[in-house]
Amino acid sequence: MRGVPLSTQADIIELARAAGVTAPQVRGRLKPDDGLGEGFIMNKAEGETLPHKILGNPAFREAESRLTQQCARELATIHQIEINPLLQSLEYFSPADLIRVQKKKYHEIGGQMPIYEYAFHWLEQNTPDATDKYLVHGDFRMGNLMIDQQGLSAVLDWELVRLGDPVQDLAYLCTPSWRFGHYEKAVGGFDRAESFLRAYAAASGAEVDPDRFRFWLIYSTLWWGVACMVMGQIWRSHADRSLERTVIGRRVSEVEIDLALLFEEILPDTISTPLNWSVPEPESVTGETEYGELLTALDEWNSSQVLPGLKGHDKFQCRVAGNALGIARRQIEWGPGYRDAASARLAAIGYDHRQLCSGLSKGDIAITTAAVWDHLRLSALERLSIDQPKYAGLKVALNKWSST
Repeated sequence: MRGVPLSTQADIIELARAAGVTAPQVRGRLKPDDGLGEGFIMNKAEGETLPHKILGNPAFREAESRLTQQCARELATIHQIEINPLLQSLEYFSPADLIRVQKKKYHEIGGQMPIYEYAFHWLEQNTPDATDKYLVHGDFRMGNLMIDQQGLSAVLDWELVRLGDPVQDLAYLCTPSWRFGHYEKAVGGFDRAESFLRAYAAASGAEVDPDRFRFWLIYSTLWWGVACMVMGQIWRSHADRSLERTVIGRRVSEVEIDLALLFEEILPDTISTPLNWSVPEPESVTGETEYGELLTALDEWNSSQVLPGLKGHDKFQCRVAGNALGIARRQIEWGPGYRDAASARLAAIGYDHRQLCSGLSKGDIAITTAAVWDHLRLSALERLSIDQPKYAGLKVALNKWSST
C-alpha cells in the first residue's frame, strides 16, 4: 500500500471534518511558487501523542476513561462518510489481496518462521467476503491520536487512508504491538476489546462479527511482523542504514508471541500444557574475557558515560544502541543453547525447520499436534527472551505457559 498524496490527504481531512471527525482544520496549501514543496498547513492540535506519557499516567486518567467511547465514535463517523468521486479514487484491496501482498513481501525477503507460515495459511482459510467498500483511516492507533486532558483532541496521520473493511480499523487499534506495555488492555492499552466493540456498535448501528474481528486482528498482527522484516531489509539494501532499522527488524519475535497467544484462544484447551522453560541463569566466567563480557562492558559504558550527556534524537539513538548491544550479548550467551534445544525438538517430531515451515504453510502439518505447538511456543519464548525481554507479551506468555 502506498501513502496518498498530501493534497489528497488535505481533501479527505476536510471531508472528514465536515462529517464530524475530530481532525485539525486545514488552513492553507502550499503552491509550486511558494518554493517549499508539497504540503498543507493545519491548525495546531493541543495534547500529547506519546503512549508512554499517556497510558497509566494519573494526569491523563480522566482522558483515558473516555477514549473507548471517543475512538468508537470517531471511527464510526469515518466509516459512515458517503463514498464520493474523491473517495472512489483511493486504493482498495480486498482481504485476499492484502494477504497476497504481505505474503509476497515475506517471501521476497526470505522469511521462514513457522508461526508466520501458519498465520498466512489460517488467514487464507478464513478470509471474509469483501463486497462493500468504506472509507477507513488505515493507521488509527495510539501514537497517531492527539490526547489532551479531556480525551481525544485530534485524529492525525491520514497518509494510509483508503477504501476497505471498517472492522480492519477496529482490529488495527487492538494490535498487540499498539498496546505499549499494557498488554491486557487490547484496545490501545486502555480498555478491553469487548467494551470497544460494544461502543462502536452503539455509535455506528452495526454489530461487529467476532470472527471477522479475529481475522483482522490476526492479519494486523502478522502485518506488523512483516513490516518489521521490511525494516531490516531496508537496512540490508543500504536504502537506510540507521541503527533503528535493524533493531526494529528484530521485533519479529514479538509477533511470534502475539500470534501464539491469539491462536491459543481458538485452539483446544488440551493443547497448551505447561512448559518447563525459564531464562538461563548467568554462569560464572573465568579465564580469558568472553565476547559477551565485551558487549556488557560496552553497554555499561554507553549507558553510564555516553547517554547522560545526550538530548533529543541523539539520546534516543543511544538507547537504541543499548538495545542492540543487549540483543547481541544475549544471543552470544543463550543463542547456542536455544539452537540446540530447537534442533532436538525438531528431530523428535521428525521435521527440519524448512519442512516444518512448508508443512504449516500448506496445511499439511497440524498446529494442534502437541509436539508442534510446544515447539512453536518454546521457539517464540527463546527468541523473544533474546530480542526483547521487556516486551509485555513475554510476561503474559510466561504466566500462561511456564510451569517454573
